[in-house]
Amino acid sequence: MTPALAGALRCPVCAGPLLLVGRSLRCPKAHSFDLAREGYANLLAIQKKHAADPGDGKEMVRARRAFLAAGHYQPLMAVLAELCGTLPHEKIVDAGCGEGSYDRFLYDALGEPQIVGFDLSKEAVRLAARLVPEAAFCVGGSFSAPVRDGWADLLLNIFSPFAGAEFSRMLRPGGHLIYAVPTARHLYGLKEVLYTTPYENEVKDTRYEGFDFVTEREAAATLTLEGESVQQLFAMTPYYWNTPAEGAARLAECDRLTTEIGFRFLVYRRQSE
Repeated sequence: MTPALAGALRCPVCAGPLLLVGRSLRCPKAHSFDLAREGYANLLAIQKKHAADPGDGKEMVRARRAFLAAGHYQPLMAVLAELCGTLPHEKIVDAGCGEGSYDRFLYDALGEPQIVGFDLSKEAVRLAARLVPEAAFCVGGSFSAPVRDGWADLLLNIFSPFAGAEFSRMLRPGGHLIYAVPTARHLYGLKEVLYTTPYENEVKDTRYEGFDFVTEREAAATLTLEGESVQQLFAMTPYYWNTPAEGAARLAECDRLTTEIGFRFLVYRRQSE
């Protein structure tokens, strides 16, 4: 973590600015947070920690890393990078950054922007910090985000909870938010195996207080997966926890799966005060 990127963060105790002092982040009120070996900090306020190990577990995070590292979602990442490139993107916040694969792709594609990412999962942040050492990562949540007011030109929220007030606070006036949600047919082929009555995802246009809707961009592709990647896809999705045993058993017998994938990238502009 560089001193410049450390300056994008704020203290989870008092919301004061943080400075990088050796291997620690410190605020003017002497609250201190040591950097882990990989260079990230834990900035999750203790009162916001509702579980011993919050966020996605190690199994889910590692399955997602293996799946994304294989390039299966690269067509969707490429559209996201193209869209980001049309917007001011010098300073990017990735809210719910996961294990960092999107940030690695965007850093390389967009000409090395400043990136700050945070996630509730310590394992995800650890992997992200190793994958994108040029960025700053910390353990933290979207509803009490560890980024100072007005720092970001662009905020990304990819399949994570929508924390409108905090997103608005972190963005500069006129800054942009890209909210990624699934298309109606995203992972429909997977659901055809898991469920006796597969369903399409709900598609709706939503307006959020403090933001003006700008545009929408859709990215879609068809994947054919074989072997271990089939189970990696399953393990990285919420379906892993919400599927009847018989559905999971059917998928366990699949050594080949074809499914549609698709993201809707919804672009919003933060309203000026």
